[in-house]
Amino acid sequence: MPPMESNDQATFDITGMTCAACANRIEKGLNRLPGVASATVNFAMETARVEYASNEVTVEDMRRKVEQLGYAALERVERGDARKHPERQGQIRKLIISAVLSLPLIWSMVGHFSFTSWLYVPELFMNPWFQLILATPVQFYIGRSFYVSAYKALRNGGANMDVLIALGTSAAYFYSLYATVKWAADGSSIHHGPELYFETSAILITLVLLGKLFETLAKGRTSEAIKSLMGLRAKTATVIREGQEMMIPVEQVIKGDVVVVRPGEKIPVDGIVVEGASAVDEAMLTGESLPVEKNAGDTVIGATINGNGILKVQATRVGAETALAQIIRVVEEAQGSKAQIQRIADVISGIFVPIVTGIALIAFLVWLIFIKPGDVTAALETAIAILVIACPCALGLATPTSIMAGSGRAAELGILFKGGEHLEQTHKVDVVILDKTGTVTNGKPTLTDLVVAEGRDEEDFLRLVGGAEQLSEHPLAVAIADGIRERGISFAAAESFEALPGFGIRAVAEGQSILIGTRRLMEQEGIQAAETYPVMADLEHAGKTAMLVAINGQYAGMIAAADTIKESSLSAVQRLKQLGIKVIMVTGDNERTALAIAGQAGIDHVLAEVLPEGKAAEVKKLQQQGHIVAMVGDGINDAPALATANIGMAIGTGTDVAMEAADVTLMRGDLESIPDAIYISRMTMRNIKQNLFWALGYNTLGIPIAAIGLLAPWVAGAAMALSSVSVVANALRLQKLHVRRR
Repeated sequence: MPPMESNDQATFDITGMTCAACANRIEKGLNRLPGVASATVNFAMETARVEYASNEVTVEDMRRKVEQLGYAALERVERGDARKHPERQGQIRKLIISAVLSLPLIWSMVGHFSFTSWLYVPELFMNPWFQLILATPVQFYIGRSFYVSAYKALRNGGANMDVLIALGTSAAYFYSLYATVKWAADGSSIHHGPELYFETSAILITLVLLGKLFETLAKGRTSEAIKSLMGLRAKTATVIREGQEMMIPVEQVIKGDVVVVRPGEKIPVDGIVVEGASAVDEAMLTGESLPVEKNAGDTVIGATINGNGILKVQATRVGAETALAQIIRVVEEAQGSKAQIQRIADVISGIFVPIVTGIALIAFLVWLIFIKPGDVTAALETAIAILVIACPCALGLATPTSIMAGSGRAAELGILFKGGEHLEQTHKVDVVILDKTGTVTNGKPTLTDLVVAEGRDEEDFLRLVGGAEQLSEHPLAVAIADGIRERGISFAAAESFEALPGFGIRAVAEGQSILIGTRRLMEQEGIQAAETYPVMADLEHAGKTAMLVAINGQYAGMIAAADTIKESSLSAVQRLKQLGIKVIMVTGDNERTALAIAGQAGIDHVLAEVLPEGKAAEVKKLQQQGHIVAMVGDGINDAPALATANIGMAIGTGTDVAMEAADVTLMRGDLESIPDAIYISRMTMRNIKQNLFWALGYNTLGIPIAAIGLLAPWVAGAAMALSSVSVVANALRLQKLHVRRR
C-alpha cells in the first residue's frame, strides 16, 4: 500500500446540523474514512475542512459519507452566501406558519391563569379537537426536520439536540392526543375539558425556530470580515490582447496579460509595472496612509488603488494566487479551524444528550411515584422542561463564533492568524523576541561612514566593495551598494560570491579576494585589524553597523551603515511591557550597535551577535525555562526561530519564507500589530470563557430548577432559544473591539 499523501484539501458547506453533537458526528465519520488525514467541522460556519490523499479517497466519497450520516455536503469552489439565502427564507416561512397556528393555542393557555381570567377566550379555542387540528401540522410538518434529524442521529449511534426536542414535544403532543380521545370517549363537555399540552409542543417548536433564525442571522454577521475583504476585489480588468484593449471579468485574466489601470481604478491582479508611473494607495494591505510611487519594474498588488497616472501592469499572479486571495484563504481557514478549548466543549456536548435524557426519565419517575403519585401531568411537565432547557446549542456555538469574530477583527487590522489554535495560544505569550533589522528598524539602512586604510585608493576600494556587496540581498549590503552607486562609481565585476550568515560575505572580483564582515570573521581568517577596533566601537556606540574590509588577506578599510528604528517601535515595546510581556531583541549585529538600537526602542534585553541557528536555540532556551515565546521576524534567517517559537509572527513586508514559517502574519509591517495581536487573543479567550460559562452555567442551573417543577416547558423553550442568541451576540462584540493604541 503506497504511503498516504495528505496534501489535498477540500472544503464543504454542510447543511442539516443543529448542534455541536452533529458537527462531532460528521467529523468522526470523515476522520474514519481511509485516506483522510484530518477533518474539522465547524458548527458555527457550517463548514467541513478535510485534508486527504486523493489516491485513497475522493471528494464524492466524503460527500456520500456526510449524506449517510444524515446531512448534506456541497463542495465549496468559490465562497459565497447564495446557499444561505434560500435556507433563511425557508426558516422565516416556517416560523410564520408555526406562529400563526400556535397563537390560538397560546391564547387558550393564557386564559387558564387566574390573573388573566378577565381575558376573553373564544370557546372554539378551548375545544380539544380544534387544538389538535392546529397542533398537528406544527408537530409533524413544521417539526418534521426535528424528527428526521433525531432519527438519523440515533440510527448512527448518537444523539443531538433534535433528539431532545423530538422527545419533549412528542411527549406533550401524544399525551394531549390521548387525553383528547379519552375526553371524547367519556362524552364530557368543553367546559370540563382535559388538561392538554398542545400549546406546549407548538410553542416549543416555534421558539426553537425563532432561536435558530436569530442564530442564522447573527452567525452571518460573524463573517463580515470575509465579505469586506472580498468586496475589495476588482470586478473587471482592461487587458491588451492582439493590440486591442478589451474589458473582461477579472476571473478571465491570465498570467502574462498586460492590464491597463487608469487613475482611480483598482489594480485587478498582482503584477509588475511595464509602463507608466503613478502613486498607488496600498493602505488596504500595508496600512500605510501615504501612496507609494510606482514606476516601470516595480511590483503592484491586486485590490490596491491607482492614483494619478496610467499604469500598464503585466499579471504575475491571478485568481487564487493573488495576495488578497491568499489573505482571504488564511482568514477562512482560521475561522474554520478548531481551538483546543473547543474540543473540551465538543466532548461535553457529545455526552450531554444521553445524560439529560436519563435525568429527564428519572425525574419523570420520581414525580410520578414520590412527589405527586399518579399525577402523569406534573411528571410529564417536569420531564419536558428538563429535555428542553438542556439543549446544548449554546455550548456548541460558544467557541467557534468567538474565533470567527476575533480572527475577523484581527484581519481588519492586518493581523492574519493561520488557525484558531494560534489565536488561542497567542494570549499565553509572556516573552516576545524581536529581530532587529527590518523588524525593530526600517530595514533600509544607508551608507554613512567610510574609512580607507592608508595607501589605498578610495575609488578602487569602493569599486571592489560595491562589486562584492551588489550580489548580496542583505539590507546592509543593499545600502552599501546603493551608497557607492550614488557616488557615481561603477562596480568591479564579481567572479564568485558566498554569504557567511552572521559573519559577512566572501567574494572574488577582478581576481582579488574580498572579505567584508565582523571582527570575528577577520579573526577567523587571520586578518590583522585590531588597531581599528576603537574607531569601530565609536561608530557602533552611535548606533551604526560597522564592517571591516579585507582585500587579498590584508585589512583595507571600514564601512558603516545606519538603520533607523520604525516610528512604531518605541510605543509598541511600551505597550508590550504594559501587557506584562518581556521584550528581547536578538540580532546578528555586534553588541554595541544592538544596544544603541535597543535603547532607542526602549528594549531592556538584548542578544547580539547571534547566528541564524542561534536564534532558534535562544527560543528553545526560553521555552525550557517555562516561557511561552513569540518570535517576530521578517527574513529568511528568521524562519528557523519562527518555526521553533510557540507563536511565530512574520512581518508582512518580509520574505515569503518567513511568512510561510509563521503562525501569524502582520501584514502592515507595523510593530503596533504585535500588542494588537496579543490583546485580540486575550479578549477572544475572555469572550470564549464568558460564552462557555454562560452556556454551561445555564444548563447546570436550569436542569435542577426544571427538575423541582419550577420551570414551565414553554418558559424553558424561550430560555433555551435566548441562550444561543446571547452567546452569539456576546461573540459579535469582538467585531467592535478597539485596540489600545497611543
